[in-house]
Amino acid sequence: MDFDASVPIYLQIMEQIREKVVSGQWGAGEHVTPVRDLAAQFSVNPNTMQRALAELDREGLLKNERTSGRFVTTDTALIAHCRSALVAARTMHFAEDMARLGLTRADILAAVQSGLK
Repeated sequence: MDFDASVPIYLQIMEQIREKVVSGQWGAGEHVTPVRDLAAQFSVNPNTMQRALAELDREGLLKNERTSGRFVTTDTALIAHCRSALVAARTMHFAEDMARLGLTRADILAAVQSGLK
């Protein structure tokens, strides 16, 4: 995995896991791969992975059941809220980038519409 050195790795992992959940790659109620296996997949220290997962537990996106492991939440409203938050943040970032290039709102909307064809 390529990580941005300016952002803590656990935050980047959290973002990638959120993407997996809101996109449906990790379905509601699905069992999450154990920490050590995820750490190997992401090429990070297990402590870093544990920190990311613990934060997602606190957010409610994941649920840690001591005897059964960790699962994606079944709260579809929470998943939808998370998706909306990701979309809003990425849209804002994109719009700011385009504005720095000198594009107007109309230019940005036209660029997005042409890119969707």
